[in-house]
Amino acid sequence: MTRFFLRAAFAALGLWVAAHWVRGILITDSKTLIASAVLLGIINAIVRPIAIILTLPITLVTLGLFLLIVNAAMVSLVALLVPGFHIQSFGAAFLTAVIVSLCGWIGSMLLWRSGKDSR
Repeated sequence: MTRFFLRAAFAALGLWVAAHWVRGILITDSKTLIASAVLLGIINAIVRPIAIILTLPITLVTLGLFLLIVNAAMVSLVALLVPGFHIQSFGAAFLTAVIVSLCGWIGSMLLWRSGKDSR
């Protein structure tokens, strides 16, 4: 459970960075940011694997690049479900997904290096 909350914290950091760097992303307050990060973690655990299986042929044809589109769709889904989190365009969702993924990747590397993330 601690691992989930650490990953949610890095997702929140990514969403916060995206809200400041990407034009077209609006997160109204810190409660919305935390709710969005937790919901993004839940959606990535439940909905994203189903979406990946359903889009497997196009993912294989594009050599995995279509997963970026799937990630952007997951961020857009969170924006639809959380009041106070708004995305103006798919391009903004795409850039947000890239930033959140990079923050999560860096967070995983830091946790793995420190030995706190037991895989």
